[in-house]
Amino acid sequence: MSMKTILIPATRGETTRPALETALLLARRFDSYMEGFALRWSFSAFAGIEAAGVVPVEAFQREDEEEEKRARELFEGFMQSQGVPRGDGSKGALSYGWIENAPEGDSFAGSLGRVFDVIVMARPEATASGLHHRAIESALFESGRPLLLAPPKAPGEIATNVLVHWNSSTEQARATALALPLLERAERVTVLTVIGGNAVPGPSAEQMIRYLRRNGVKAEPMTVELEGKTTGEAVLKAADKTGSNLLIKGAYTQSRLRQVVFGGPTRHIIENANLPVLLAH
Repeated sequence: MSMKTILIPATRGETTRPALETALLLARRFDSYMEGFALRWSFSAFAGIEAAGVVPVEAFQREDEEEEKRARELFEGFMQSQGVPRGDGSKGALSYGWIENAPEGDSFAGSLGRVFDVIVMARPEATASGLHHRAIESALFESGRPLLLAPPKAPGEIATNVLVHWNSSTEQARATALALPLLERAERVTVLTVIGGNAVPGPSAEQMIRYLRRNGVKAEPMTVELEGKTTGEAVLKAADKTGSNLLIKGAYTQSRLRQVVFGGPTRHIIENANLPVLLAH
């Protein structure tokens, strides 16, 4: 198993560069092919605006074309500055490509992601557009593939010291299984249990550790108390304590609506993690 193909939905925003840096760290480990495309608004959403006589759709289209041009320049300029050759991935070597005139709308990230090993996007900042947030949801819920969220500052290396947050859930089991190519190459793997945290009935951390060891992963246990923190806060504190440079997290064990309204571990980690987080639902 490996992660030979990486999809990178790009914008011209400041967060795209750390996403590219994080994707390249991953790509260098597997000699991967990285393919980028520009996230684009769906203009059907603006039909009512034009009908109301406020702003013509043509103005949005011109701005969108300029945004796509800048996203491509950022993506290709970064790859060239890092010495990554253009290619199509057929030779199994480190390379990159770009999809010109990608379909509009956030759902393209999830649909195209089905034929890639992993999707890499930037962690959403407070100023992130609704398009960025919805593309993350599309990648998580529609692709069937893992989503790697890059922190605001890319780490020096990735997946050498990995923290797995085990909460016994189906989502976490899926995330861990999808992360096996990384776990098999890691120098250190820690399986974290948060006592009193948001867990569901299911296999214990010890059982997960046995599973990993049977797959050649030398995993070790770690247990922490909440100590007045939320589960998400406890997980990120453990990641910081262990010096981890990758967190494996099952996404939305609780319902997505509940976490949007009341908060939850996934939402907290998505919004606050300062290390790369590999998510799967």
